[in-house]
Amino acid sequence: MGPSSPTSSPGPAPASSLTAARRARELAGLAAGGQVDVLVVGLGATGAGAALDAASRGLSVAAIDAHDLAFGTSRWSSKLIHGGLRYLASGQLDVAYESAVERGVLMERTAPHLVRAQPFVLPLTRLVSRGQAALAWSGFRAGDALRLSARTARATLPAPRRLSAVETRHLAPALRTAGLRGGLLSWDGQLADDARLVTAIARTAAAHGARVLTRVRAVSLSGSGAVVRDELTGEEHTIRARAVVNASGVWAGGLVDGVRLRPSRGTHLVLRSDGLGGLGGLPAGLHIPIPGESNRFVLVLPQGDGRVYVGLTDEPVDGAVPDVPEAPETDIGFLLDVLGTALDVPVHRGDVVGAFAGLRPLLDTSADGSGSTADISRRHAVLTSPEGVVTVVGGKLTTYRRMAQDAVDAAVAARGLGAGPCRTTSLPLVGAAAPHVLSGLKAPRRLVQRYGTEAPAVHALGAADPALREPVVPGHPVTRAELVWAVHHEGALDTGDLLDRRTRLGLVPADRETALKAAEEALAGA
Repeated sequence: MGPSSPTSSPGPAPASSLTAARRARELAGLAAGGQVDVLVVGLGATGAGAALDAASRGLSVAAIDAHDLAFGTSRWSSKLIHGGLRYLASGQLDVAYESAVERGVLMERTAPHLVRAQPFVLPLTRLVSRGQAALAWSGFRAGDALRLSARTARATLPAPRRLSAVETRHLAPALRTAGLRGGLLSWDGQLADDARLVTAIARTAAAHGARVLTRVRAVSLSGSGAVVRDELTGEEHTIRARAVVNASGVWAGGLVDGVRLRPSRGTHLVLRSDGLGGLGGLPAGLHIPIPGESNRFVLVLPQGDGRVYVGLTDEPVDGAVPDVPEAPETDIGFLLDVLGTALDVPVHRGDVVGAFAGLRPLLDTSADGSGSTADISRRHAVLTSPEGVVTVVGGKLTTYRRMAQDAVDAAVAARGLGAGPCRTTSLPLVGAAAPHVLSGLKAPRRLVQRYGTEAPAVHALGAADPALREPVVPGHPVTRAELVWAVHHEGALDTGDLLDRRTRLGLVPADRETALKAAEEALAGA
């Protein structure tokens, strides 16, 4: 199922492997004057998805990013594949249905190794009125109807149900018992890691012939290509293309005139599982209602790696867009305050070992740019400039595949390219396989959830060299073998690629510092 998987044995690298040598070779080929059918700018989920969509239709593709795979918004999500419940509640029926469909595609066809069903408990505390509880329950039932309409199997996503107070405490032992009258259980899709999803998409695109080039910055765009700069050497080149897709997210407006965005900041906290009064031992995530809001929640997301994420905010951001957004103290305080309304043991500022913030590239359709970003539609938009550059903005991680399809459709139509139909609804990503195949792999379950069918090859690296079995950071499951794999097959070029995106060790600054030497050694041994 899917492109051939790399192994740990020596020999030619398979078509899906991204390496520094491959990057240099393919960039040199483009700089020599060749033309591609489609140039994609941006290698987040949507850009990588556009590269895969175009390449799998038989088009020649180059896809570039000024930094790395998943450098921008795509690595700062809640790691959830949403079914669209929030959009249903706000009347965005088309967005809700699209989300439910795309969730099913990921869970059942394209990435069942990376996306699994995650239970969530909404505790019915004194702060949740019976009317609010009834509204939430109606929403969960409607969400299950969305699942049915999207033809996602019940075996993939179980039905929501009501919980007694005892059942609620069993699933969420960290909750305060006083005033707890029960809970509501619902299910959604959870990613093993959003940055790993992008890596899998990009590698699958490479397996279909796309040239996937990180550290290549678009200096200027036109409908016939781009002037680019190799950020490793400083050299500038021209890449000629019949069609250009701008998928650079919150930076899209800086490359094409007339694209108005209103970035929205979503902040998450990173907590260690131990010492949090049962928070780290959660078998389920939590929906904690935000006081005074009818349809917004703070999410508690156990990661299974000794960490728990708590998010998220939805705040408008003005001014210049930074490469790496910072999580402000106001957001951190807000999340801790909401968390404190439901937990038995309070979580203090000193318990926060890391925080991250992402900027959603929401399309600004207002007359004056005013209003709450929480109210801006999550619909995506495909815009074609007078010069012929196709820009895709808006949307969300769950619907990256549909966004990519629409962008490539627009580029094919605008330029009259001879392309086949879209294939990505049934095209498995690198590592994907049916559940019974994944469960039979001879590798630790954690590796299977991150690497799929490639997990045995990653595990074999540790078997061949015991030093590679060692954890990079004490108490965290990532091993040195995973760093080596990332260098040889996943296009990691520096320590930031290894620690901040191929693994997520960098989300905790103290862990990043501890892991730095191991990352340097993995790169030196390449």
